[in-house]
Amino acid sequence: MKAEVNIESGRNAAIALLRDWLFRRIDEAARTWFEEQVSLLRSDSGDRALYTAFGLMPRRLGKKSLALSADDAGAAAHCLEGWKPGDWSLVDAGRILLLARLPGSNPDFARRFCALCRTADVAEAISLYRGLPLYPEPAALEPQVGEGLRTNMRSVFEAIAHHNPYPKRYFDTHRWNHMVLKALFIGSGLAPIEGLDERVNDELARILLDFAHERWAADRPVPHELWRCVGGFARGDALEDLARVVCSGTPLERRAAALALSASPDPAAAALLERMPEIAQAIDSGRLTWAELE
Repeated sequence: MKAEVNIESGRNAAIALLRDWLFRRIDEAARTWFEEQVSLLRSDSGDRALYTAFGLMPRRLGKKSLALSADDAGAAAHCLEGWKPGDWSLVDAGRILLLARLPGSNPDFARRFCALCRTADVAEAISLYRGLPLYPEPAALEPQVGEGLRTNMRSVFEAIAHHNPYPKRYFDTHRWNHMVLKALFIGSGLAPIEGLDERVNDELARILLDFAHERWAADRPVPHELWRCVGGFARGDALEDLARVVCSGTPLERRAAALALSASPDPAAAALLERMPEIAQAIDSGRLTWAELE
């Protein structure tokens, strides 16, 4: 219960922070219009006013970046762990703030969120999914977010997967693993996924090893970040796969394999790592980490 209270207080602090950022960057007319929409939606539970306000955001607020400072980014992380709105626009901020201030029920927020997702264009969908940590009743949105992962638009997928603490907190293992695999499949990075190292699991490691074998069979490169999710579970045959990368990989791939070997629970991994003494020393000294390979 205490954790839930902390999350709710963090969400409220994040909403207040977002309002402050937005209102310092738009003029008086835009601020007045925005507050009028919030007041209207409090008295009008119909969806038409919501759709109208949502669609008018670019015209009323402009399309500039929110342009947050390093101090702003620090304040965001203080409110909600993993919340990184650094690449949001004024329109993103306005749409998300409007939704975040809607009630969770009467009318049901999840229903309204799903309806907006069904009719959203790409830019609107990005805004909708970026705001997930700030919305009321966030757990009820998980099925729609799962549908969002199926998108063919990489930018929409990354609005869910990257710099967003929602998947880490609300996805079950199956949904989480699907998201990580799809990120690799579409050529998207893993490093921006919040909680990546905390939510690695044995099943995900097996899935990614199968994916690596499929890529090798098709004579296609294996993304080096894949090994980040395998290392902690690498035993037996998985060590043979890492040995293959050590012997024939690119310099980047060999360093990734070395980091994976350094995390392996299998004692045999140490012998493989000894084949790359300079890289092993860099790992031991802290000069080579996954952050260096992003």
